[in-house]
Amino acid sequence: MVAPRPASAPNPWPERPAASERKEHEQRRDRPWLMRTYAGHSTAEASNELYRRNLAKGQTGLSVAFDLPTQTGYDPDHVLARGEVGRVGVPVAHLGDMRRLFQDIPLERMNTSMTINATAMWLLALYQVVAEEQGLDAEAIAGLQGTTQNDIVKEYLSRGTHVFPPGPSLRLTTDMITYTVQRMPKWNPINICSYHLQEAGATPVQEIAYAMSTAIAVLDAVFASGQVPEERRGEVVARISFFVNAGVRFIEEMCKMRAFGRIWDTVTRDRYGIQDPKHRRFRYGVQVNSLGLTEAQPENNVQRIVLEMLAVTLSKDARARAVQLPAWNEALGLPRPWDQQWSLRIQQVLAHESDLLEYEDIFAGSTVIEEKVAGLVEAATAEIAHIEELGGAMAAVESGYLKAELVASHAARRARIESGEEKIVGVNVYETTEPNPLTANLDAAIMTVDPANEARVVAAVHDWRLARDEPRAQAALSGRRAAAAGSENLMGATLECARAGVTTGEWSWALRDVFGEFRAPTGVSSAPVAVAAEPGSELAEVRRRVEATARELGDGRLRLLVGKPGLDGHSNGAEQIAVRARDAGFEVVYQGIRLTPEQIVSAAVAEDVHCVGLSILSGSHAALVPDVLQRLRKAGADDVPVVVGGIIPAADAKELRAAGVAAVFTPKDFGITGIIGRIVDEIRIANKLEV
Repeated sequence: MVAPRPASAPNPWPERPAASERKEHEQRRDRPWLMRTYAGHSTAEASNELYRRNLAKGQTGLSVAFDLPTQTGYDPDHVLARGEVGRVGVPVAHLGDMRRLFQDIPLERMNTSMTINATAMWLLALYQVVAEEQGLDAEAIAGLQGTTQNDIVKEYLSRGTHVFPPGPSLRLTTDMITYTVQRMPKWNPINICSYHLQEAGATPVQEIAYAMSTAIAVLDAVFASGQVPEERRGEVVARISFFVNAGVRFIEEMCKMRAFGRIWDTVTRDRYGIQDPKHRRFRYGVQVNSLGLTEAQPENNVQRIVLEMLAVTLSKDARARAVQLPAWNEALGLPRPWDQQWSLRIQQVLAHESDLLEYEDIFAGSTVIEEKVAGLVEAATAEIAHIEELGGAMAAVESGYLKAELVASHAARRARIESGEEKIVGVNVYETTEPNPLTANLDAAIMTVDPANEARVVAAVHDWRLARDEPRAQAALSGRRAAAAGSENLMGATLECARAGVTTGEWSWALRDVFGEFRAPTGVSSAPVAVAAEPGSELAEVRRRVEATARELGDGRLRLLVGKPGLDGHSNGAEQIAVRARDAGFEVVYQGIRLTPEQIVSAAVAEDVHCVGLSILSGSHAALVPDVLQRLRKAGADDVPVVVGGIIPAADAKELRAAGVAAVFTPKDFGITGIIGRIVDEIRIANKLEV
């Protein structure tokens, strides 16, 4: 029994605040940001189940990942779609797929982000028609909330899901923005996306400058179209949002976001005359950096993700409006639902357990932060001005300037990692590790897509075409072509295509017939040397071996073909291999992205290459690599070694080697010069030369 404390004795414990004071303190908490996970796979039905499960776990918005055929305007039965259907996202080939994707999800209560660019107008039309089928009238349609990424510039530069040339692509973007401002005013019709620029090597200054230059190009086009009255310009600016990347240097990243906001405020006020501060507010969502996630010691990715999230949440004055986090195992393969749940819980712990949301901006008045922000603003503003001198963002895309700058920046970053100047824990420092129970069974540590899924999706799209009103579908496509050849807003014709049962591929081909297609510059040939072949260096030794091997084979130079089969447009790795191989003395054949196995083999035979290097990050390696091997054999070039790089699980790598692949490289093989040396070894082995 504890004796009562005498009335005169001092109280050793602090008094607990009164309930009323605690309640008042809690009421001062800011609302959390929208919490999303980027998700979609296999089929519309499987993805719908995943979405409903995530929403039940406390996710407050949807972020839809579409598969590569959907993103690039191909139906599942197109030759380029082989091996890609349902791999990196959900296949949506027509209105029926969109219905099933959002079945039992009330769209009027949802905030939906769709990562879609070249075909953004088409997916928004399908989304609107599904909302109408759910019973929403025009007033309710006007209240729909969400975002279509719709930033084609970064597709030309980094992600590779572009379809049409810059001019027609800008028209699609313009028409979509003007449509949503008038009919869906709460929808964000474009997400200027610097996320993939950082993935492609952009520095903070480049990320800010290129994103702002894209926004300027878009707003200039919208206002020049004459579709928006002068008095509604502020509404257009207010619906422009941004989607950014946050890396592990979280102080620098937080300063980057403050710099973004300052420059946007200046541009919208001074260039476009927007007076309302609310219209000039910098609105952004974020996916934290996937580039820095490692295959080696992948458990370290958890703390990287947390640090990156802090960059966009700690500062109230530069806080993201929506956050989605990658999963710890994304460098290994496709995350499982449990992995996505883990990432969601990271957000929820920060938002609901910490006191982060109870305070004003904690960096206000910091001289260190202010100096860093001012420096970023100055440098980014200068680069924006330079891009303006080149004719703006679209001209800088077509000239290859932006791509070459990104390739060079990425090459410099890779060189810093290889030299040890930039330290990556578990990769080039502190590499010893205990056995990892998370990856003890690699086959169970990631999710796999059933290979039979593709055949089912292909059969379903055939059934859809047979069951639809064919005359109406063809009439809608004819109207689509006519609208594209004219000057009317293209959204109306797109909505009719959606209602008539037109497919994604048919909608896109109707535009290809009028607009043509575009192959973006690769940036490889103009990229400067990132690593000098100084005497005694690793690159100098590899260069010596390249020259010696060429002499022994009786050729002037060794020739390496770097190929990107299928629809995977993530070309950063392929470009870095091409640049380093060039610097090592190879003659490099690199034709860019989106090639069929047949085209790759034809180029390999025509150029008489000594090695074929295939880069695939989408998971389609199991279908496409054996196809390339078989075609090489038929062409009589089965003595040409084939090497493969990408996110390839260990079991798949074993199967590829058994099929005849000489070497498989994954993200753990971070030393590019070492990879080039391995390629020389495989060429020597294939030609029975001493290694």
